[in-house]
Amino acid sequence: MEDEAILALLEHGSEEALGRINEKYRRLGLQIALRILGSPEDAEECWNDSLLKLWRAAGAAIPDSLSAYLCKIVRNEALSRLRKRNTQKRGGEALVLALEELQGALPAGNDPQDAVDALALKEAIDRFLWQLPPRDCEAFLQRYFYLRPVQEVAKSLGLHRVSLSANLRRTRKKLADYLRKEGLL
Repeated sequence: MEDEAILALLEHGSEEALGRINEKYRRLGLQIALRILGSPEDAEECWNDSLLKLWRAAGAAIPDSLSAYLCKIVRNEALSRLRKRNTQKRGGEALVLALEELQGALPAGNDPQDAVDALALKEAIDRFLWQLPPRDCEAFLQRYFYLRPVQEVAKSLGLHRVSLSANLRRTRKKLADYLRKEGLL
């Protein structure tokens, strides 16, 4: 079933929509949650809670892309759970590794006042990503938004791991330069 039909079912409150979403996107959602949480049980719980959030949000805003919208919900739910757990014991390593790679390209600071600048930073990163070639943007999002391992991203894009790593390194440098130019780094 096409996403437009699923969204229509969702908007009309049909429980069939959740079944269709589960059939079509469950594997992707569980992969994202598992990479962040490291536990199949936690990933399953996260997926179910994400479906509930999607159900509750139905009608409030119709997304352009159901898969992207759902992945964002899953990712945010998983990150929220990871923060609540406040530990790296069961698999938060993927998140830590991806964030360490980005460390030099993003502003530092733990000051609560930095939260005010978070929106400006998000908007600047969005603008930066839109100006990238589609393949570079896809690689960046898969690695740093969906937290996929470099080997998986390389395979999905038909690249060698070494080539992708070099590409991501160049993109991080470009991001740092862009953020400096914007006065955010």
